[in-house]
Amino acid sequence: MNNDIVVKQSAMFKRAYKRLYANQKADVDDAVADIVQDPTLGEPKRGDLAGVFVYKFKCRGQLTLLAYEYDPDTRLLLLLGSHENFYRDLKR
Repeated sequence: MNNDIVVKQSAMFKRAYKRLYANQKADVDDAVADIVQDPTLGEPKRGDLAGVFVYKFKCRGQLTLLAYEYDPDTRLLLLLGSHENFYRDLKR
């Protein structure tokens, strides 16, 4: 079933992911795999960010947030980062 799920990345996510160290990328890859398995893991947002889910996980001991949208066939990764200015950047 997971073979037909397409994972897409926004430009903001790609930019943040590219700046990570290899060990941090491994933690992010694990979080993305968790989202592909069960997209309801993240917390659904309301208001301006309706339809967006935010998954919180530890990346080398630091809390990291991953924003995404999903439907049955795709997962769109929107933004990756720490809590500082995360929601402000997500609204852009």
